[in-house]
Amino acid sequence: MILSNLTFYNKNLEPERSSITIENGKITGFGDVNSEATDMNDLTALPGFIDIHTHGIGGADACDKSKASLDILSGHYAKHGVTSFCPTTMTLSYDELKEIFGAIENYKGSECGAYIHGINMEGPYISLEKCGAQNKDYIRKADTDEFYKLNGISKISLVDLAPETENALDFADEISKICVCSVAHTNASYQETKKSFENGFSHVTHLFNAMTPFTHRAPGVVGAVFENDSVNCEIICDGFHLSPAAVRLAFKILGDDRCVAISDSLSSTDCEDGEYMLGGQKVYVKNGRAHLADGTIAGSTTNLFDEFKNLISFGIPFKSALKACTVNPAKAIGVYDVCASIEKGKNADLIFIDDKLNLKHVMVKGKMIF
Repeated sequence: MILSNLTFYNKNLEPERSSITIENGKITGFGDVNSEATDMNDLTALPGFIDIHTHGIGGADACDKSKASLDILSGHYAKHGVTSFCPTTMTLSYDELKEIFGAIENYKGSECGAYIHGINMEGPYISLEKCGAQNKDYIRKADTDEFYKLNGISKISLVDLAPETENALDFADEISKICVCSVAHTNASYQETKKSFENGFSHVTHLFNAMTPFTHRAPGVVGAVFENDSVNCEIICDGFHLSPAAVRLAFKILGDDRCVAISDSLSSTDCEDGEYMLGGQKVYVKNGRAHLADGTIAGSTTNLFDEFKNLISFGIPFKSALKACTVNPAKAIGVYDVCASIEKGKNADLIFIDDKLNLKHVMVKGKMIF
């Protein structure tokens, strides 16, 4: 397949005018045009987006343990420009997680749209004080044996845990050799967080949310993050979890290389307001905003492409916003060698937009999905 009459953002995320040649799902070259080329009608091609923290969409949840639900996730994500993702689990019992991991592993390779890199294991090794919408009944100390058993069922790309909790530092020191360990749902102090970055933690889950805040006498998790130059940070860019000013501040301090846009989307995404379930708890969605019965924020109802447009509307430069949705999440979970940029040898994961940022087509591994 040869795609012609388009602009694409190259490996440096700079616009370039050329054709793109694709064979067997991979990008194989640029600039060769013949009479059989597909005219892309002056659209712009971007690398496919990667959502490394998402629970569900379209009424389906990653924890449903069914192919039908995973098909909905895969298809709906692709519709929104997400070409690959990490299905994200909740704080649940080991037996429940074992079944969920098995269902995801059995599904991999049969995706109808966006494909799976690995699982984001959000909990159960988190803080009671900052559990957010996670189920308190299943919170427990970090357990390497449990992790290895689950990772043996299906690959874990990220494991999220509170560094101040029992066994967390020893766990991260060992597990970080095979999986990204992320500071999450934590009541850690500035000093405890700083120490965690010296003991295997290299990532932070939904910055500002479910963690100790920054104050001038107690800098908390946020202060330790801002002071560290090597930690990647997830940011929910729906305009609700964080104000636009907080997003701009994060990008200004963290720079272009460490901001990772995530949706943290729930099954209620792409659905009407109403009652939904998340990790065994009822979630109430009103005006597109999800809460537990006690008012606790419970994830989002957005998607990564809408967040990309949000970032631009917040004043984040186009290239910075694009990097946060492609290169940065790919590098965070170690898959940049196969996707997230338009260059020879990588998966032909492409999204095509017009000059008004409308999403027109989505390609996953060389196949037009949407």
